[in-house]
Parts: sequence; structure tokens; C-alpha cells
Amino acid sequence: TAGSARYSATRTHVWADSKYNYTRTDHFLLIRGGSMTYQGVPVDGSKKMDDAYMESIEPFDYSKAVPFGFAYLSGYLADKYDMDAAQCQPRAESRMRQTTADALRSTVHGYVTVLPQQTSLHVKSGKARYVLLPVWLLNSQYKGKTYTFAMNGQTGKMVGQLPVDMGRFWLHLAGIWGSLFAAFSLLCLLLR
Repeated sequence: TAGSARYSATRTHVWADSKYNYTRTDHFLLIRGGSMTYQGVPVDGSKKMDDAYMESIEPFDYSKAVPFGFAYLSGYLADKYDMDAAQCQPRAESRMRQTTADALRSTVHGYVTVLPQQTSLHVKSGKARYVLLPVWLLNSQYKGKTYTFAMNGQTGKMVGQLPVDMGRFWLHLAGIWGSLFAAFSLLCLLLR
């Protein structure tokens, strides 16, 4: 991926003398450019699975990849992909563009404001490969709502949304505020 970006930025200097306060704002035009090489950008091949879950449990170590064998799935429930490489390519390119744009932006430091003016990103399409990555999924029901958890089978990294009992949440919050109020009241009494 090759990209370039233009930003308008400002730095502000403030000083005072015996009569006045002064503010000087310097304006800058920043130009950044570069290229990045990507390898192994995973894209979920299932329409049913939320991409946010799959991207949250990355990265995967492709150096430990082995040729696929159906024995790996013995005893497990697995869905076949329902999106082909052509359907997944826009998502992969979008991820590469966003990462390149973020990398360009991360090179801009030391300014009060930075506003993007123009960004140009070009993705050179690569080769798509189908891989089966070690992802464990758990769906759990709680009070009529389904909660999904995903885990990276290599790293153990897990993501998901835990069910929250709102009654207990407000009770805990009230307890915290009550404790803070009591401590503050005690401090005020001691300082008198």
C-alpha cells in the first residue's frame, strides 16, 4: 500500500508582559508519504460472524501454520465459509488503507491542532489464500439475550460482551458514591 497525506497544523505560543497577554499561532502545511507491505491480513469469510469480534482477537502467528486436514475438526462444529475471496477483498483493502492512514497520521507530533486536508491511498491487490484459523466461539443466553464470546486459539485472547445486571450495577455505584460522600463529610469535619 502506498499513501500520501496532507495536514494543516498549528502551534500556539502564549506569553505576557506587564500590560498585555499575547498569543501567536503558527500555521504549518504537513506532507507525509510512504508505503507499507502487508502479509497475512485476515478477513472473516462468514457473513454470520461479526467482523469486529474476529479483528479483536488478532494477531495470529502464521509461522505455525500447517496444511489443513479434516481431522482438525473432529468433534467440533465448524461452518464453511460463505464469502469467496472476491467478496472478502474489499474488506482486506479497507483494513490496509486504514492502517496506512493511521501510520501516516502517527508521524505528526508536537502540534496543537492537526486537520487532515487530503489523503491518497493506493492498494496493490495481493494473493488471497483460504486458511482455517484457531478461533473458539461461545454463544450464551442470559435473560433472553444472546452473548457471543470469541477466543484466539493460539494466544488465548478473548473478547465478548458480558451480561450486566443493571440492578447490581446501580447498587454498587450507589455504594461507591455513598462511601465517597461519607469520606468527604468526615474530612470536612476534621478540617473544621
